[in-house]
Amino acid sequence: MAVKIASRRGDDDMVEAHEINVTPFIDVMLVLLIIFMVAAPLATVDVGVDLPASTSEPQQRPDKPVFVSLKPDLSLALGEETVSRDALIPALDAATSGNKDERIFLRADKAVSYGDLMAAMNLLRDAGYLKVALVGLDGRAAQP
Repeated sequence: MAVKIASRRGDDDMVEAHEINVTPFIDVMLVLLIIFMVAAPLATVDVGVDLPASTSEPQQRPDKPVFVSLKPDLSLALGEETVSRDALIPALDAATSGNKDERIFLRADKAVSYGDLMAAMNLLRDAGYLKVALVGLDGRAAQP
């Protein structure tokens, strides 16, 4: 509450000022704005994801594609042949003739977790194969 001193001489009465000081209100609002600006992007972390099937046009398939498959038991297969994780990179180098720019088609069973799929992709990336295409079912066939 503010008090205003009377300007008349001889009047010793103190008179209240009926004005609101908005400076603290503005300070509080700016602090709240900053808090919400920082906290808003963090609130989207716990969003559940249910990804749809792809409806895009399929890319043209190369003459001799190189498929790496991740089976439900987390074993890897190059083409139709099961290989161990240690033998995958030498077998992949032989299949691509050492060409690290060749696209590798990675497919995984539905039962494989996202973390295990990322581990297989990291294995390919660490070996120098950066062009990795994920293989999925055609979602356009399920649409009416």
